Amino acid sequence: MTSPDLTSPDLQAHDLTSRVQATLAATPTQLFIDGRWREADSGSHFTVENPATGDVLATVASAGSVDAAAAMDAAATAQEAWGRTSSRSRAEILRRGFDLVQERAEDLALLMTLEMGKPLAQSRGEVGYGGEFLRWFSEEAVRDYGRYADTPEGNLRMLVTRKPVGPCLLITPWNFPLAMATRKVAPAIAAGCTMILKPAGLTPLTALYFTQLMTEAGLPAGVLNVLPTDSPAEISEPLLADSRLRKISFTGSTAVGKHLMRQATENVLRTSMELGGNGPLLVFEDADLDKAVAGAMAAKMRNMGEACTAANRLLVHESVAEEFIARLAEKMSALKVGPGLEETSDVGPLIDAKACASVEGLVVEAVERGAKVVVGGHRIEGPGHFYAPTLLRDVPAEARVMREEIFGPVAPVMTFSTEDEAVELANATEYGLASYVFTENISRGLRIGDRIDFGLLGLNVGVISNAAAPFGGVKQSGLGREGGAEGISEYTSTQYIGVESPWGPA
Repeated sequence: MTSPDLTSPDLQAHDLTSRVQATLAATPTQLFIDGRWREADSGSHFTVENPATGDVLATVASAGSVDAAAAMDAAATAQEAWGRTSSRSRAEILRRGFDLVQERAEDLALLMTLEMGKPLAQSRGEVGYGGEFLRWFSEEAVRDYGRYADTPEGNLRMLVTRKPVGPCLLITPWNFPLAMATRKVAPAIAAGCTMILKPAGLTPLTALYFTQLMTEAGLPAGVLNVLPTDSPAEISEPLLADSRLRKISFTGSTAVGKHLMRQATENVLRTSMELGGNGPLLVFEDADLDKAVAGAMAAKMRNMGEACTAANRLLVHESVAEEFIARLAEKMSALKVGPGLEETSDVGPLIDAKACASVEGLVVEAVERGAKVVVGGHRIEGPGHFYAPTLLRDVPAEARVMREEIFGPVAPVMTFSTEDEAVELANATEYGLASYVFTENISRGLRIGDRIDFGLLGLNVGVISNAAAPFGGVKQSGLGREGGAEGISEYTSTQYIGVESPWGPA
């Protein structure tokens, strides 16, 4: 009997199909409230599609206002007991969650690629990145220190403690389905807060699978409640109006963030907002062009450009612009566009037809204003929502592609002649999230960091996100920080207790 050829494309396709079917079958599609999976009160559902093919992956329960009230009841009821749980117990749950994410890494990566479209290699990278928030905050949970000291007058001892802020509403976007969930859920668990998680309607499956892992890790009923929905306002409005909710953490567009912030003022909620970006990537005349091109590829093309940290504007010194553009064009031309499930794909589909049309509109408008297409510049015929990696040069500053968040694989280049001009161009945006600077002069790099208004700066690197680092922006890119030692403080409130000095009055 002849042994099967394990390298056969037919056999590999069969194995992949089996894996997809098994992973989808193991993924919950209901709401998760008070420790139980259940259907929506209204019986409503919505479909989740594969952006590479348009095929329906799953039908998911769609939560409404009645389900939101049930989730709020569960979170509020569980808060007191969960807030008293020892930090070590919370840390061990997070660590078990981290271990389970590593064990199920391939299932999680497959789900992300299926529902969001990114290549499998990038999905695996997100599993590693997202899992680190669980490990990091398992370590931070037991180090959330307070203070004990005398007042300057010596008449009191000050006890300064950190307490969980209370039930939280966590709203995550579609572009990083695992990492955006773990970046919010992990510090909330570490701080002792209960939660209601609303994953994006376009990509809820990864969050639902992750929820199942956290229950396996031992998270008590009511601590994490999950409400997928295709009617977000039906969830957010009643929850934000409920006085028992004490915090909202949102990642998404600036327009939606502003709307939620206005609603949050009614009950004076703690807010964390990670909003839009328009990141500049500055390449100075003394830059190492190998580093600059590699950094530009990473900062622009990761996640098909569908990232708030993406390099949106490539600002290059006029003396090195021609060489930089030629090198970048060569790299971008070599990228293979295709379904994320194909291991050879470098660039997957955009999330939906609307996103594809938006990117196309930005490119067309830029060309009408005088920009020149060096690479790409067009849609790729379906099925699926694919747009070719695109490099534009001679892009005027007034073009929309330089002023609006692109969220696609388009790299517009414009030149500058002086450091002051570079800083002025970089700051010419209402956003202030991620920025990148390439120069071999470290003093200049640090000086640019002082002069540009961005919460994040990559100096000679194109990827800087890390669970141990504080992530967040300024201006209309949001407020608050996620990750790092700062991340847990967003989920705690400070209490001061004045105690009579053991030595009596001063």
